[in-house]
Amino acid sequence: MARFSRFFSRGRSMAPAAGAGDDKRRATIAHLAEFVRTRVGVEAYVEDATHDTSTTMLLIATTGEWTRRRVPDEATAHKVAHDLQIPVYDVRFTGYPQRFRDWNSAQRRR
Repeated sequence: MARFSRFFSRGRSMAPAAGAGDDKRRATIAHLAEFVRTRVGVEAYVEDATHDTSTTMLLIATTGEWTRRRVPDEATAHKVAHDLQIPVYDVRFTGYPQRFRDWNSAQRRR
């Protein structure tokens, strides 16, 4: 049990400080809203959690420019997309749009 002692020490709470999660959540929502506001034709793509990453939401503009942020779960991603009034797709079923791949290829050539 010694190796877990730093996580389960007596008398100390390991809960995050009040409001810390709220600040991150607000910053994420603000970033996504700003991306939607400043680009044309933005669509959301939900990416499943993997062994290495949690569930993410990928926003892709008509130019192929994109941004990705972690979200707690798929339902939250759908709610955020609904609140931002943009279409949302599940990458498992639709795959990534060609404009996303084209934009990434053009960025690599720079």
